[in-house]
Amino acid sequence: MGAALRYAVMRSTATLATLLVAAILALTLGTAGAGEPAWLPKPARGRGDKCVADTAWMRRNHMTALSHQRDGTVHDGIRTSRFSLKECIDCHAVKGADGKPVTVASEKHFCRTCHDYAAVQIDCFECHASRPEAKAATTGEAAPERSSGTDAAMLAQYLRSLKQ
Repeated sequence: MGAALRYAVMRSTATLATLLVAAILALTLGTAGAGEPAWLPKPARGRGDKCVADTAWMRRNHMTALSHQRDGTVHDGIRTSRFSLKECIDCHAVKGADGKPVTVASEKHFCRTCHDYAAVQIDCFECHASRPEAKAATTGEAAPERSSGTDAAMLAQYLRSLKQ
């Protein structure tokens, strides 16, 4: 093989390698909007102006905060609303086609957006309501959420799918 041909092959290989690296970087670092990678899940925004903590902090630490809140409430009787699961659900409720908040059985549910992406099982809603409690029409006080047979069946199906 002549020197000129060897040089052309090496140059083509280098160009191809550069294009391949550029394509991989474009796919990996592609952004959608506010500097977030395009491949990250995009959960619905909460009702308020801002969350109780920085978004990046909440992504990394919400489970620790919720567990700490649970322990303080259950073991010590301390009830605060800052990291209360109920407050999170009230603020981050996502409405379905019927205009009502969806349950955890729906892929649109705020928590499922990231938990499904990360393949992390959500066990909070085995005991807790997965949507805001409806206000009683006459008293204005919260009425406990009642699961319909359909909701329970959909939730059971979702939980079975996680075990597969």
